Amino acid sequence: MDADSGSVSSSSFDSASVATADQLQNAARGRGQALSSESPRSWRDIFWSIVFIIHLIIVGFVLVILGLNRFKKSNRLQIDKFTNTIMENRVGLTEDYWPLFALAGGVGTLLGWTWLFLLGSFANHVMKISVHILTTYLAVISVLCFWGQLFFWGVAFAIGAGLQFLYVISVIDRLPFTLLVLQKAVKMVSGLPEVIRVAYTFMIVMLLCMGVWSFGVAGIVASSMGDGGRWWLIVVFSISLFWVGAVFCNTLHVIVSGMVFLVLFHGGGESSSLPSKSLAWASRYAVTTSFGSICYGSLFTAAIRTLRWEIRGIRSKIGKNECLLCCVDFLFHLVETLVRFFNKYAYVQIAVYGKSFNRSARDAWELFQSTGVEALVAYDCSGAVLLMSTVMGGLIAGTCSGIWTWFKWKDKVSMVACTATLMGMVMAGLAIVVVESAVTSIYICYAEDPLLIHRWDIEFFDQMSEMLHQRLQHRSARAREVLTQYRFDSRREELAQRVALAAQFTCRYYA
Repeated sequence: MDADSGSVSSSSFDSASVATADQLQNAARGRGQALSSESPRSWRDIFWSIVFIIHLIIVGFVLVILGLNRFKKSNRLQIDKFTNTIMENRVGLTEDYWPLFALAGGVGTLLGWTWLFLLGSFANHVMKISVHILTTYLAVISVLCFWGQLFFWGVAFAIGAGLQFLYVISVIDRLPFTLLVLQKAVKMVSGLPEVIRVAYTFMIVMLLCMGVWSFGVAGIVASSMGDGGRWWLIVVFSISLFWVGAVFCNTLHVIVSGMVFLVLFHGGGESSSLPSKSLAWASRYAVTTSFGSICYGSLFTAAIRTLRWEIRGIRSKIGKNECLLCCVDFLFHLVETLVRFFNKYAYVQIAVYGKSFNRSARDAWELFQSTGVEALVAYDCSGAVLLMSTVMGGLIAGTCSGIWTWFKWKDKVSMVACTATLMGMVMAGLAIVVVESAVTSIYICYAEDPLLIHRWDIEFFDQMSEMLHQRLQHRSARAREVLTQYRFDSRREELAQRVALAAQFTCRYYA
């Protein structure tokens, strides 16, 4: 499969590279009309937007009820009578635990705002620190968990530290190019102050939603249920928060992608041809006609992306263990199939063309495959680096709340720290998604019309083209090696069969 895609991608890219400038400009002009068109778009994936809104109302109502039941007065709403089978008759109030979650939300927001404030100057340093220090931070938390006799979490964080270390080692040769792409994305976003203001606004709205969520979760932690019942409820509401956070992040993703595409199409943020209401244009479709597609994609893309990064890292370091390589290859091709229908590049297509999510994901992936840019996307690990920064922000928020909880209620450390970590990750992710949106838009623009990147930054265009040429050559060499090995194995098997038949014939002859 790599051989076919590599050869097709190479030939497609070569034919695209010899296209005339007039043809590329005509194609770009057509996309510009689609971008600036004021004609109404069709509503996409409406079912999922309805499901998300209904889910938001129901979950919000249940969280308020659970929080009020223990607010100022134990069992205010007489809910404990429905939990007789899992009662422990503990006394606790919502306001005892709510400040712990408020600390996590505040730390996550502060880290996110600091990231946005330092976006133009120190963002690359922050990302480098996150890559190299995350393993150490996970190891330190593991030691603290063992010291606090939280053996399960100690083992979990130790395994996490080991996996993080192995992943960084497996992609260490890709980091220079990855940091180059991230540097250019930061350059792009830092030149759009209106996008930064939108990110601040999204974080404030998300913080208000977290106020309601943490109020209900504090009521759950303070409830008279046993640990089993509390953990199940926290897991359910944590999945809900993850979905809500992903929807917020991807809505911002669509807005930023639309803005970046407009900027690249018009030759830069300082261009006089850039529409004055470009931000309003990008935001309007993100929260109306394309909102259902965002809700749908937010359910799956994060988990599939994370699984893909891990499998790619393991696959590159297996070596010649054929049994293990066969198993990993099976998972790899399964995940690659899922990526065709659920990938983050779909949000750029949604922002620019207003397509449904599945069609956007498929068109984006076919665009990469047909131009050969997929080889460049597979080599880049900017998404993983940004995820490390997000995880780092969540761990810092969880550590702050966990230490405070340790001095007050040692038996509640795990519950509070886990939920606080999730809150911190959501807030940090909202800030970091602006850079990820710029990265995805750059790759889509490069695949659709390389002249867009050439007009914006000639040196960066040359670096991307050179790296793409290297990756396509690497794939071609691998394809030839696999084909040669296959032919050798086939001939060896054929020779063995002939020898076996000759021996069998000889035995029969002499018998």
